[in-house]
Amino acid sequence: MVLSIALLSRDKDKMEKVLGGISQLGRIPAALFLVDIGHEHIALAEAKRLGITTFGLVDTNCDPNKVDFAVPANDDATKSIAILVNYITAAIEEGLAERQAAKEDDTEEITDDEKERKAAKLLAEAEAEGGRGGARRGGTGTRRRTTGGSVSRGPGGARK
Repeated sequence: MVLSIALLSRDKDKMEKVLGGISQLGRIPAALFLVDIGHEHIALAEAKRLGITTFGLVDTNCDPNKVDFAVPANDDATKSIAILVNYITAAIEEGLAERQAAKEDDTEEITDDEKERKAAKLLAEAEAEGGRGGARRGGTGTRRRTTGGSVSRGPGGARK
């Protein structure tokens, strides 16, 4: 009994170490990058079943048609893997930074569009008030005289 509890505990710890990051995912990832598609054939099959785009380092001992985007490389050498993974990581970071910048530009454009709409609305309201003669008749009290003798209008009038 004690032996089986120790084995189960060890198996649980091993699974948490290997699969812990996957359990924290809130949604299905958009893409999966595999270093050795021959060794990770179960992950590749699962990704295909879920419709996840796959990228993979493909050596001469693997079929490049199994992944969506094959990167020909030596998937056995540690230095080769490190160089390619660092390069791909840098490209992903650059792409994410560009996407974030594009999102910020989109929000700025929306803000400018909203400002233009508000300005046009205020201008239309001002012209409508001016057409009714609200400020010219003196009923609203928005008319005031400046020291130079010219007429300056407040928020309701068009001239300043």
